[in-house]
Amino acid sequence: MRYEILDKTVCYQGFFRMERYQLRHQKFSGEWSRPVTRELLERGHAAAVLPYDPKTDCVVLIEQFRIGALTASGGAWLMEIVAGIIDAGETPRQVVIREAIEEAGCYITELVPLYDYLVSPGGTSEQIALFCGRTETTKVTHGAIHGLAGEDEDIRVHVMTLSKALALLSAGAIKSASAIIALQWLALNREVVRQHWSTG
Repeated sequence: MRYEILDKTVCYQGFFRMERYQLRHQKFSGEWSRPVTRELLERGHAAAVLPYDPKTDCVVLIEQFRIGALTASGGAWLMEIVAGIIDAGETPRQVVIREAIEEAGCYITELVPLYDYLVSPGGTSEQIALFCGRTETTKVTHGAIHGLAGEDEDIRVHVMTLSKALALLSAGAIKSASAIIALQWLALNREVVRQHWSTG
């Protein structure tokens, strides 16, 4: 399957970049499509981590204001997991270790890679590298406020049992895709992870 870019224009350049493509692509029949126009939001790629303590069976979630959730049911403050944009020269692992400290005062000692997934491929190229990270929740302060002032971050930390987090998920109180995916993964793999990390 092939595609051909006929034209590409940058429509907007700010914190994000909006590009307009004119292209055509092969169809499943083998024929070529007619020229189509598509807009693409370029915002870079990100990495995210669900901090988990195998000893206490607790996770660390964060809560912050999100512009994209202004009209969402439940409001604009979302329960999420730690995440950040991958800067030039950084690896996804470096990003989640750094962001865990900045956003939650949480130190990650081991990482299990989960998935690399496309956030919304119908309109953005963003891809997230998702991890589960080992931490000690006894060293994380529930209710603490973190974030970088220079980035206008105002992030509240939540330490809770995995069971409570899964109850929030079942009740529809967690709407962030990365948090949903990571919590569901941990629910399926909890015992394997605890056994692996308890044996080192």
